[in-house]
Amino acid sequence: MRIVPFGAAREVTGSCHLLLAEGKRVLLDCGMFQGKDEEKNHAPFGFDPREVEAVLLTHAHLDHVGRLPRLFREGFRGPVYATKATLLLMRIVLEDALKVMEKPLFDEEDVEEVFRHARPLEYGEWLRLGGLTLSFSQAGHLPGSAFVVAQGEGKTFVYSGDLGNREKVVLPDPSLPPMADLVLCEGTYGDRPHRSFAATVEEFLEILGRVLSRGGKVYIPSFAVERAQEILFLLYENGHRLPKAPILLDSPMAERVLELYPRLVRYFGEEVQGYFLKGKNPFRPRGLVVAENAEASKAWAQEPGPMVVIAGSGMLSGGRILHHLKHGLSDSKNALVFVGYQPRGGLGAEIIARPERVRILGQEVPLRAEVHTLGGFSGHAGQDELLDWLAGQPRVVLVHGEEEKLLALGKLLALRGQEVSLGSFGEGVEV
Repeated sequence: MRIVPFGAAREVTGSCHLLLAEGKRVLLDCGMFQGKDEEKNHAPFGFDPREVEAVLLTHAHLDHVGRLPRLFREGFRGPVYATKATLLLMRIVLEDALKVMEKPLFDEEDVEEVFRHARPLEYGEWLRLGGLTLSFSQAGHLPGSAFVVAQGEGKTFVYSGDLGNREKVVLPDPSLPPMADLVLCEGTYGDRPHRSFAATVEEFLEILGRVLSRGGKVYIPSFAVERAQEILFLLYENGHRLPKAPILLDSPMAERVLELYPRLVRYFGEEVQGYFLKGKNPFRPRGLVVAENAEASKAWAQEPGPMVVIAGSGMLSGGRILHHLKHGLSDSKNALVFVGYQPRGGLGAEIIARPERVRILGQEVPLRAEVHTLGGFSGHAGQDELLDWLAGQPRVVLVHGEEEKLLALGKLLALRGQEVSLGSFGEGVEV
């Protein structure tokens, strides 16, 4: 048994790993490179897609599924296995990606080809490919997210996918993996634990209450899958603690996910399931309105507060949030709250540094609004959670993280006596 990384090796996007066992070639994730690494999407895969026999997807984020249509374009014709939730969310993610790609990797027919070959595989079901068996277990990162357990040639191998933050209540906690001969594990936050989620929520509600009380707007740039809906859930649960104000969801993709959520009830945590069993949708707080089109979005941007605005993109790389910020950052009554990662060199990082003015959509805007960064909202496991999840595993290969973060996690694993290394693109590791 052998595992070969072909993406997310010492970087945080492009997850793609080829498992060779029992004479089979199985691909684990087929993600898109994002940010500064986007050009890699047009490079060769590093293997022949026609020789891959099956693909298993851990979850629906673009950096784990985004090159799958291109895999079909280049000759792959095998089955694609994922949980039902992942398959439903993936259609939204791929169709959205198709709209916004500047240099298309694939077309609508390639996306449809993916779904013609899609096969649901739920937690605990075993998939048998000759002498190789594979299964999914709960990863707690997105509805339907999973880690992979593979058994063959007398060996057990585990691939983490992305592991969720166990302090959150919307999704279940990640399950613990079985003892394995090798674990291929993400290390996105391998250098630090997260701030307490409860403390993060309290700070978030304090900001909202203060800004809305003075008639201001709270701008929340948010990822359309999971993060936007989590913010809506918190507003639903805590609406009684906040002044009445419109909550504007200004993201067509987030709206599609919101409409899908009632079909995914069994993939949520017990508290969320309890609301749905009582006939309540906890992702639709009091005051929720949806901007139906770009014209409505621009009209809302000119409306006075108080108001909560949830819009994409989460990293300020585009999207409707920019129109809101262009109109609102100059007003000291307002606040901008970051609930997700802001990459170096991006507009978000520039705003966090508090210059006097920022350039948005070609216009210089005075920066007078409050700016807050709340790191505890991360959907990934923190360092302490990764260490707990990997406890007792004899061999670990780290991927999906910036090199310095993987090295920090690797050092702690080595101090516990575990054998640890960093995955490298195209370099196979024997299980």
